[in-house]
Amino acid sequence: MNNYFKVLRPGINSTFQDLGRFHLQHLGIVSSGCMDRSLFSISNKLVGNKFSEGALEFAYQGPLLEFIGESVLVAISGKVNFNIINKKGEIKKGNSNQSFVISNKEKIDILSTVDSVYGYFAISGGFKLKYFNESVSTLVKAKIGPNDGDKLNIGDKIYIKKSNLLNEKKIIQFNFGGNNTIRVMKGLQFNYFSKNSQEEFFSREFEVTRLTDRMGMRLEGQKLENLISKNIKSEGITKGSIQVPGDGKPIILLSDHPTIGGYPKIANVISADFDNLAQKKPGSKIKFKLVDLSLAEKAFNKYIKKIENF
Repeated sequence: MNNYFKVLRPGINSTFQDLGRFHLQHLGIVSSGCMDRSLFSISNKLVGNKFSEGALEFAYQGPLLEFIGESVLVAISGKVNFNIINKKGEIKKGNSNQSFVISNKEKIDILSTVDSVYGYFAISGGFKLKYFNESVSTLVKAKIGPNDGDKLNIGDKIYIKKSNLLNEKKIIQFNFGGNNTIRVMKGLQFNYFSKNSQEEFFSREFEVTRLTDRMGMRLEGQKLENLISKNIKSEGITKGSIQVPGDGKPIILLSDHPTIGGYPKIANVISADFDNLAQKKPGSKIKFKLVDLSLAEKAFNKYIKKIENF
């Protein structure tokens, strides 16, 4: 029997993601990948998958899915409000960050994330997805990845691999108390900015605007004064780079960022703080803290060890 989920409602921004595709940025193809690596890893851990197995990422509101097939173990990670609807139409409130069994003709209705942006849906054994360069990460703007490189659509069927139904359900306790401090290292063009702007970049709060998606996060706050050049010769950029265009308002590049850019970079978010940053909703206030390479490396090692110990 071919087990699959039928999409009854796609949600706002539901795509398949994994840890990303690598070694292609020189060809203009970004790595993409999950926005919150911690929650992505938790979803797979809960159903007995390897950490890198592809999962369904959703933002704000997730999909409504009907399952057709033999019972399987699934999990939803994050601060997520969702319901499980049985064949009789009876509704039961679901619990995120723990695995549960879904049976034939039951539905999962992912209503919303709570005080956050992203959540993840994983299934034991994994989804049956098309790989591109050893990855199932979706890059919608380039039409790369599963589902013809597109978001979920009504009527889509999501087939699954052979499932290993686990009898033991798991619960993972996770601290969602991310603070508003985002640690950064100086960017290549940090010295382009006035002394006053350098100081204000670290002393003032910035607000996350609605102009935010998987590509980037535009901030509102103190205008940063560039004394040298508002444009530079285009050069390679990375996830977490903080560019400052001519209007002086910072833009933080996220998972689907372009591979090159021509705006000066005042700073770069350290890898250990990216999950916290990605979950900031529009209207959230953030403050930057300067750290050096040694501290950034220690923070990253601690972050990876935490994920491995889920």
